[in-house]
Amino acid sequence: METTEDVLAGVGPRLRRLRQERDITLTALAEATGISVSTLSRLESGKRRPSLELLLPLAQAHGVPLDELVGAPAVGDPRIRPRPKKMGDMTVLPLTRRPGGVQAFKMIVPERRWTGEPQTHEGYDWLYVLNGRLRLYLAGREMILEPGEAAEFDTRLPHWFAGADGPAEILSLFGPQGERMHLRARPRQK
Repeated sequence: METTEDVLAGVGPRLRRLRQERDITLTALAEATGISVSTLSRLESGKRRPSLELLLPLAQAHGVPLDELVGAPAVGDPRIRPRPKKMGDMTVLPLTRRPGGVQAFKMIVPERRWTGEPQTHEGYDWLYVLNGRLRLYLAGREMILEPGEAAEFDTRLPHWFAGADGPAEILSLFGPQGERMHLRARPRQK
């Protein structure tokens, strides 16, 4: 069993690895967290003992749970067992468990008639059709998305969607305003 000292000794290398994997400089991380460059450097090298006051802003800046910074062991069953929720006439299965950032949902959208009332709200949405066909009204334009097709849009644009010719099963990635989803099928050609 690891001692507290062993756990704390592993924090610095994990912080350095996270920062380097994200290609962030110490200066940029200092600006994002309000922690000085020298303190960040000493944390990464193990010359400064990590504290909760330092780890919380670092976890937030890296977008990881605090457990990941301290190397806490995995707890319990890692499988996600989403519980379907009814949202109006749609069935929604949340696929992410962490608060904030991009959220993933699997949705079953029934066929329904156009209400003439598109919605707008803060955020950015990426929809991918798994099964069925999806009717998407976006900023006065109507589109039919087939299985395997995706749409990405700023949700401040008036929008509305429903199954076309029956229910549609979709994946939805929804992020705060300004966060865009990126899909790469293969590496870029140089």
